[in-house]
Amino acid sequence: MTDTNLLRFRAAVAGALAHLESRRQEVNDLNVFPVADGDTGDNMALTLRAVLSELDRLQGSDEQRTIDEIGREEIVQSVARAALLGARGNSGVILSQLIRGAAEELVSRPGQLIDATLIGAALANAADRAYSSVREPAEGTILTVAREMAHRIVTDVAHSPENPRLGPATEPQEQDKAIAAALESAVHAGQDSVKRGPEMLAALRDAGVVDAGGYGLTIMFAGVVAALRGEDPPQLDHYAPARISHPQHSSSTYRFCTNFAVTGSGLGAARFIGPLEQLGDSVLVVGDASTLKVHLHTDEPALATAVFGDAGEVSHLDVADMHAQVAERETRLGATVELAAVSAGPVHAGASALGSPVLASPVHGSPALREDLRCGAVAVINGEGLREMFHELGVQTIDGGPTLNPSTYDLLAGIHDVPAEEVVLLTNSANVIMAAEHAARLSDKQVLVAPTTSQQAGLAAAVALSLERSLEENGQALSEALARVRTGAVAPAARDDAQGRFACGEAVGFVEEEVLAWGDPRETLAAVLEALVAGAEDSEAPELISVLAGEDAPLPLGEVQEMVEGPIELELRHGGQAAYWWLVSAE
Repeated sequence: MTDTNLLRFRAAVAGALAHLESRRQEVNDLNVFPVADGDTGDNMALTLRAVLSELDRLQGSDEQRTIDEIGREEIVQSVARAALLGARGNSGVILSQLIRGAAEELVSRPGQLIDATLIGAALANAADRAYSSVREPAEGTILTVAREMAHRIVTDVAHSPENPRLGPATEPQEQDKAIAAALESAVHAGQDSVKRGPEMLAALRDAGVVDAGGYGLTIMFAGVVAALRGEDPPQLDHYAPARISHPQHSSSTYRFCTNFAVTGSGLGAARFIGPLEQLGDSVLVVGDASTLKVHLHTDEPALATAVFGDAGEVSHLDVADMHAQVAERETRLGATVELAAVSAGPVHAGASALGSPVLASPVHGSPALREDLRCGAVAVINGEGLREMFHELGVQTIDGGPTLNPSTYDLLAGIHDVPAEEVVLLTNSANVIMAAEHAARLSDKQVLVAPTTSQQAGLAAAVALSLERSLEENGQALSEALARVRTGAVAPAARDDAQGRFACGEAVGFVEEEVLAWGDPRETLAAVLEALVAGAEDSEAPELISVLAGEDAPLPLGEVQEMVEGPIELELRHGGQAAYWWLVSAE
């Protein structure tokens, strides 16, 4: 560029991201190929965010630092690697390859200023790299859109003698104007290509939609045009959500969308594709000799990472539960379409019955990242009542079953679904801590494992969370909250006591990990409550006692209420947990 300040390049990328963010949910709702998991917009946005973060790192605190001072080669390699590592899902990985291909072309022409000719060449190289990254490229997708956008720019240059080559004397505003004109033409070509997608791909035609990735790409380029001109982006059509359908492709049988990076030396993508295809489908392995990004759909993420056991270090692991994503998406879009039908009749692809897009609002549990969340949280739970309580506090949940024993990959999928890049993981059982720490090390998000050893302690910790605070600040708040909590529980004995204190099926009462009382359920619960009300020797008497009834609790909550007297506040709720009659906490 004539002005080599990196901030101008960053502004163009930021324009692409801003416009994508404004229509991200619309892109998500179009997503049916290769899997209808509804996260294409999210994955493309994550890739662009990674690029922006890397540009900020390269710029540092010196806003006057130029592209040449940093080094064009360093910028290209750093940005391409950031896009690769930040990519998730098919769409994110393919977008990272488009970015790498364009960057490689730009850096290969030192001294040449960016104009329509160079942009056309860069986008053509980007499309070639993206096509080569996919084992079986499908036409009608983002690949086709990228190729046809590049073709439009190249054709415009060839047939427009009035397209002057920019020189050193060109003013930045004139350069921006020329680039914007070339990109706007490409946007129009991209929009035409998007509309033709259903003619080329049956999955799109059957669902009544266009390709989500291709549409997202045109949105991004429209955002760049807006940033270059300082005005509204070129108009693009809106599209209604996909019809609820079940595309017949093999990935419907696989559960986990698995993404991870491998770093090492002498890496080559080709030798890993075969073993990965034995474990699943939608396999993508892209990168270079030192860094690979891997994407596949599989039921065995552990076996997928094991393929690279001798090749290098696995990191940036992200696992999404596609079965849960598809179920949530169908529920949300089904409700949206039903509402639109009630209010305005049938909805057709391309426009709603009201003449504007039907945009579904994200619901709790959607993996879409939220700008207002600096830090999110997820808790391992068992019981419908407990799930609702955590959700009321803004904490997402992972069902750990009656024994609270989810796998590492269940935990990774739960971390993925939190709509923030910093995540607090409430273990809520001592049995979960080791798997949670392993998941935290593997995840590409920043994860703080809060080693809560009971669900009632996890609730007390969740109350202390603030989604606007940093991970470190939330960690301190959690530690302080847990220091003020004592817990107890009453459960039926699973077997006869070796010391002869109780028989199988009788009540056993605990305070923290110590067996305190046993026998009759009412008397045992009363003993636990009395111990918690009295407080520990080194703590003050509690101000609040909480009792969470399990699904088979032998006493109604009304009788429990009579057991606590005095000025202490008593909170009674149905937790629905399977293994414990009552979970109790004192604060």
